[in-house]
Amino acid sequence: MTGRRERVAGQSIRGSRIAAAIGVGILVGCIFAFLFPNGFLGSDPPQEHQSAKSAVQVSSSPCESPERVKMLKSELISLSEKNAELKKQVRDLNMKLQLAEQGKDQAQKQFLVLGNQHKAGTFGTVKALRTNPTVVPDESVNPRLAKILEKVAVEKELIVALANSNVREMLEVWFGSIQKVGIPNYLVVALDDETESFCKSKGVPVYRRDRDEGVDSVGRSGGNHAVSGLKFRILREFLQLGYSILLSDVDIVYLQNPFNHLYRDSDVESMTDGHNNMTAYGYNDVFDEPKMGWARYAHTIRIWVYNSGFFYIRPTIPSIELLDRVADRLSRQPNSWDQAVFNEELFFPSHPGYDGLHASKRTMDYYLFMNSKVLFKTVRKAANLSKLKPVIIHVNYHPDKLPRMKAIVECYVNGNQDALKAFPDGSEW
Repeated sequence: MTGRRERVAGQSIRGSRIAAAIGVGILVGCIFAFLFPNGFLGSDPPQEHQSAKSAVQVSSSPCESPERVKMLKSELISLSEKNAELKKQVRDLNMKLQLAEQGKDQAQKQFLVLGNQHKAGTFGTVKALRTNPTVVPDESVNPRLAKILEKVAVEKELIVALANSNVREMLEVWFGSIQKVGIPNYLVVALDDETESFCKSKGVPVYRRDRDEGVDSVGRSGGNHAVSGLKFRILREFLQLGYSILLSDVDIVYLQNPFNHLYRDSDVESMTDGHNNMTAYGYNDVFDEPKMGWARYAHTIRIWVYNSGFFYIRPTIPSIELLDRVADRLSRQPNSWDQAVFNEELFFPSHPGYDGLHASKRTMDYYLFMNSKVLFKTVRKAANLSKLKPVIIHVNYHPDKLPRMKAIVECYVNGNQDALKAFPDGSEW
């Protein structure tokens, strides 16, 4: 029994020693793990650290840095050129898109008349296409003007007048009559700083164009005809923005809202310088040449000219072409009268060596849109006509414009029937 106990005790002592050795080994391993986290003999750093270090070494190489800069500059120049080319392509595509839209609009309207290629109707029922389609508005032409027109225009229409400080008193009578009638959609294109300040002080909608030395020199000091010639250049932007314009000189008195009396079925709708049905709307004039014997009489068609100081123009391709033609001729022939050029381009037909303008036109009622010859020579003397209330009266036939404008206001607005009597029919040289 004694020997057996000794063997058990010896085995117990050896087991305790083994357990102690294992514990010491674990403890030493933990210490080494703490002191040498990357191993007792060291190891390679992580791959990403190597890559970062390598990148730093490469980028900091004094030999390769200038070459790298040159390469980047070359790439930047190349990208800039590509960007410019892409912008040009975008502009070209936008232009083609606009033309396509215009063509589509035209095609749709033409299709209504010709698309089915149907037979002509019975006598007296056939009607041709009269109204040209409007252009696609392009606000990039003049974003600042586009914002102004968006606020001022009504149904994409407005009255526009050009003015400088030389016509300040007439301008005040002009916008005073407009305000009296209650017309909200009108705008003064100021040709100098003084006119702009004057309009703002009176609460009148005004637009001062961006500085253009060639235009501004005429605008600041030009007379009636010189300023009148500018409107064909300036109006183009209004049409490109998609607005119909009632162009007005400032020697006009408004007695009714003209937008209530327009037909809007033509490219140009203009008042006439004619004074009766024949001269205003056209007539057959016979030319007599006795030497021709049997063929002595030659029939001609005559009409008195449209007044270029008051006309309604729609934003169509023929309308813009008209403005371009007139502006171009006036720039090449500075001594030409804008009204004569305006009518020649509007009425002359195509013939050998010349392509006429394909624009539709309408003559306004000369009793509603009245010139001063009709007023002072006829209307004021006829009892039945003196009670007529015109839409506008244009003092275009008389140089003493301001006193006659004030007399018109006194007569038609204030009710003084004798206000017009003191004036002669025509002008006194």
